[in-house]
Order: sequence, then C-alpha cells, then structure tokens
Amino acid sequence: MRPIHRRMAATAAGLVLLPAALVGCGIGGGKEESAAKPERAPAEEAATRSRERVQAYLDAMIAKDVAAGRSQLCALLHEGFDIAATGPNGDFADHFTVPEASITDVRSSPRGQEVSVSVSVTAGKKKITRPLVFTVTRDGGDWCIAAEAPGGVPAGSASPTAVPSPVS
Repeated sequence: MRPIHRRMAATAAGLVLLPAALVGCGIGGGKEESAAKPERAPAEEAATRSRERVQAYLDAMIAKDVAAGRSQLCALLHEGFDIAATGPNGDFADHFTVPEASITDVRSSPRGQEVSVSVSVTAGKKKITRPLVFTVTRDGGDWCIAAEAPGGVPAGSASPTAVPSPVS
C-alpha cells in the first residue's frame, strides 16, 4: 500500500492547505465557544467523528467500494485518490484483499485527529499487517480524512522503549 508519486503530490497539496482549513473550523483563533457545553464535548465529538470516518474508509477497503472510500476523504484529496486508489499500490487495488482492519488509537494532534489503524493485507498467499495513521479534520461543516501515512508500532506490540517492571 505504498503511495505513488501522484498520491504523494495530492497528499502534500492537502497538507499545505490544511492550516487554512483548520482556521476555518475554529482551530487557531476562533473566538466562538459555547458556554452551555462542557469543555470535553468538542474533543469527544472530534474523536467520535474521526473514528466513524476512518472506520467507514476501512469498511470500504474491505468491501472494495471505491466510491464509499472516496466519500470519506476531504474534497482536496479526491483527484489524487481517483488516480491512485485502484493503481498497483492503491488501497483498493484488485490484487489486494483486506481480510481485517481495526482502529487501534485516536489522538488529538495539531493537524487534527490522528487515527491509528492496523490493516492486514493479503496478496496471493502472502499476508502482512501494516500500521497506518489517518489524519481527520473538519472541512467546512463535515469531518473528512485529510491524510494517510505509514504508522509506527501498532498498539499492543512491544515498544522499543518499554521498561520491564521490577520483580519483588
């Protein structure tokens, strides 16, 4: 599932415009805040909406439903997605099957919500599991996936910085 050059260019273009989109959704200077809602409500909504968008994208990958996958992306990424999605390294390539994919973590970041996933991909008789990170943000009044990138250590895996607990 390596991105090809066109996909990388589309993603780079999306990331260049992301700060402007974030200002439009209230991050970085918006003064409108509702006094009636508790402080955690926006963060909880962001995590919930981000999780929903990424889960819908993962479901689309499993079902090989390109249109459903495209609909989860921010409009800025549609052209690059259309070019790359079913290409040799695209998420919806014919020679890949995705038997399982799961969300492992959702975190807030300066670029939006980062949703970590673990995706198992089968090509022929070979099966690999890869971590990915989707960045989800608001585009206008709706949530959408703004970026996809290789992830780090999947949740549940041993961390290289893990320190064993002392035995009494």
